[in-house]
Amino acid sequence: MPTVAVDKAELWERLGKEYTTDEFDNLCFEYGLELDEDTTAEVEEAIKKGLPAERPQLKIEIPANRYDLLCIEGIARALRTFLQISPAPEYKTIYPPGGESSLIKVTVDPETSKIRPLFACAVLRNITFTPSSYASFIDLQDKLHQNICRRRQLVAIGTHDLDTLTPPFRYEARPPKDIKFAPLGKYKAYTGEELMNLYESEKHLARYLHIIRDSPVYPIIYDSKDQVLSMPPIINSNHSKITLNTKNVFIDVTATDQTKLDIVVNMVATMFSEYCAEPFTIEPVKVILPNGQARITPDLSGQQMTAHASYVNSCTGLSLTSKEVSTLLTRMALTTSVSPSNADEILVHVPPTRPDILHECDIMEDAAIAYGFNNLPDKFPTTSTVAQPLAISKLSDVIRHEWAYAGWVEVLPLILCSHEENFEWLNHEDDGNTAAKIANPKTLEFQVVRTTLIPGLLKTIRENRSHALPIKIFETSEVVFKDVSRERQARNERHAAAVWCNKTAGFEIVHGMLDRAMKMLEIPRIGSGDFKAATGYYIKETTDPMYFPGRAATIFYRPAPEKRGKLSSIKQGVESALHIQHDLNIGTLGILHPTVLEKFEIGFPCSALEFTLEPFKKQMQKVWTNED
Repeated sequence: MPTVAVDKAELWERLGKEYTTDEFDNLCFEYGLELDEDTTAEVEEAIKKGLPAERPQLKIEIPANRYDLLCIEGIARALRTFLQISPAPEYKTIYPPGGESSLIKVTVDPETSKIRPLFACAVLRNITFTPSSYASFIDLQDKLHQNICRRRQLVAIGTHDLDTLTPPFRYEARPPKDIKFAPLGKYKAYTGEELMNLYESEKHLARYLHIIRDSPVYPIIYDSKDQVLSMPPIINSNHSKITLNTKNVFIDVTATDQTKLDIVVNMVATMFSEYCAEPFTIEPVKVILPNGQARITPDLSGQQMTAHASYVNSCTGLSLTSKEVSTLLTRMALTTSVSPSNADEILVHVPPTRPDILHECDIMEDAAIAYGFNNLPDKFPTTSTVAQPLAISKLSDVIRHEWAYAGWVEVLPLILCSHEENFEWLNHEDDGNTAAKIANPKTLEFQVVRTTLIPGLLKTIRENRSHALPIKIFETSEVVFKDVSRERQARNERHAAAVWCNKTAGFEIVHGMLDRAMKMLEIPRIGSGDFKAATGYYIKETTDPMYFPGRAATIFYRPAPEKRGKLSSIKQGVESALHIQHDLNIGTLGILHPTVLEKFEIGFPCSALEFTLEPFKKQMQKVWTNED
């Protein structure tokens, strides 16, 4: 969850009361927040030592979907309404004296569809910034960029001093060589191509360059005098930068997602509209779309929803009237009224600052928060349900317990691994149709979802090389394979794997582990040439580059016949005579190749065993499984 640091003294001033740490912690809990840290003690300690120190701060964790709480303005506003100190503000759009015809206009060029097609904006008139509110204004934009904007990939925000610009504005997309302006903090003009090279070495901006770098056109915003406002999502122009003396703010928001665009422009405008000469008022802007249609932004109408007291009561175990539920909802900044035609129905107006409310259950949750979760009655459920573990989980437990009884240690490595660990380091090639890959991995360590448990076990041995030999570890867990036949394009498979590391290879050890597992699963061992056996398992020498040549085997399993009728017996006899087999390849075991051990930095020989548990699971009713 995002953590917001707010000035402690300023928050107390906004709430009209000073709280102890415990009191404020309880208040946060009641509202659904969490006080992460109070830096007062650290600041006092630094002052005693004569060290420079900031004012005491409160670090508050907020829900990821409560974008209205990403700044001190939103937190104070929400808590004041919750504590019934003041009613929730009503956000209004105020047109200039000339009406709609006098609105600032922005024309969107059709070329923007190639890179960043969506645009919205707003104007805050006669605003007064203080150093703290200015810092909060910048910080909110940064937090939105990192949260809902997905590091500016989906949405990017720009703010400008409107008095330095000449409307109307144009939102265009041009080749980078045709764009030239002085970016924020610079006085020299650069082309779009030069800006990409300039910001490669700047850590703060370099992470955003890939969003537009390879595009033939870059988005750019001009005023009527061809003065650049910004090149989203990278940098604003130095000419229109915001300062403490700025009185009129122009907010531009570009995006690739309409829903997130509307949320972000509403959030920035509403949070800081309290600093306008007429608080909570915003001047809209007319955006002329490429198809000629006009759109007025921002849209502060919110949404109308319907809730029912009976639904709230059924979920919370309370017996509240519609009026009582309505009163609770007003504490959560929702405007409510009881329906004149249905006493159980509550008409709810959701403000533009609450995009987290999508369904009646969200309204019910707000009512429960306002009532107090700790105040809800404890009741036994009116219905009883019966649960049971999945068949594959029960099967895994059999293997886990038996191998643990044998003195082996269970480990739990990460499910994601690097592409090299999953393929190259095991001397395997990637055919492109096996592993599910992460589209945008943050680090090289987490590129694919593992298709084998062996890399995780070998990494565990590598990190525990100082332990006494032998090291004997195992894991029973999921691996994932691509499967285009399924809707989700992938399937999970439960595997069991074990690795023995000692001064000697220990092939017979892992072979014994396989035999013990099969004995517990009541699967008999048969010969590879025994075609008459109805069911069983056997191993056959194989060639696998992961293992030492001549020291590897494939594990085969012959499932028991589903039907044991006379016809089935005849069919089995014919297949046995003709040496027709339907045996399943369920895994491998062997001594790992020295090159594999070298890549994982292991200096002792190792033997490994891995096989799938899927063929052994008992049939269950479909309601208990994740089968397609």
